[in-house]
Amino acid sequence: MAEHNFLTRRGFMAIGAGAGVLALAACNNGLATNATQTLEGRVNATLNELFAKYPNARPLVENARGVLVMPVMTQAGFGVGGSYGEGALRVNGATADYYSAAQASIGFQAGARQFAHVLVFQTDRALAGFRAAPGWVAGAGAFYALPEDGMTFGTDTVTNNHPVVAMIFGQTGIMAGAAIEGTKYTRIIPSALASRI
Repeated sequence: MAEHNFLTRRGFMAIGAGAGVLALAACNNGLATNATQTLEGRVNATLNELFAKYPNARPLVENARGVLVMPVMTQAGFGVGGSYGEGALRVNGATADYYSAAQASIGFQAGARQFAHVLVFQTDRALAGFRAAPGWVAGAGAFYALPEDGMTFGTDTVTNNHPVVAMIFGQTGIMAGAAIEGTKYTRIIPSALASRI
């Protein structure tokens, strides 16, 4: 009789532990879903802003092999600075992966700013290289097209000759000249977004 109670108690504890794991997983899924929905909304708003302000950017984005949209990069510094943001990689108009972007910088700088940027991958090779890298770093291989400088996207022959085109826009704050060179992009799983959004 005592042994029967022991087994029943053990079985009850095992069932309770299993239910707890399932409840925790469901909770994490809910958080991840809310975070991804929030980020997806920001990505859509960023693309809408880009197309509204710079209509000629639309064909470049729509004809791309892939587009990484970083809705908000927050940069701050006083001597030593850094920036961070999260975004989504869209392939054929649908989100394929989520990415974080981080950049550290040293040198004279003071203040803070926010800006959005979009990386347009114009070739399959460029997109595959980005997705395969454990931490892709923006460098000299990207062409920096700055809408505020009056570039006409989609009609400029320079953009057609570069596998990666970076567009920086929507800058606010008191630091001068947002740049993404040296920014490291790392793929993140959706559940990891919940703790940061």
